[in-house]
Amino acid sequence: MEVKIGVQFAPRELSLESSQSPEEVAQAVSEALRADLGVLTLVDEKGRRVLVPADKLAYVEIAETEQRRVGFGAL
Repeated sequence: MEVKIGVQFAPRELSLESSQSPEEVAQAVSEALRADLGVLTLVDEKGRRVLVPADKLAYVEIAETEQRRVGFGAL
């Protein structure tokens, strides 16, 4: 699953591939936003952790990874 995170005052978004379910990511975002001095913590497919202070989150986009098509075919 692909997750894109917009951070306030940062020119680029963070993008990562995660093996977590969309529900798990949404729950992590909700918990981080509810907590005082919350930190959003996500783990990508390679086991790396991404930590973002919740008060600096601009947006979080959760999308299923689309299988890429290969070859020549009619669309």
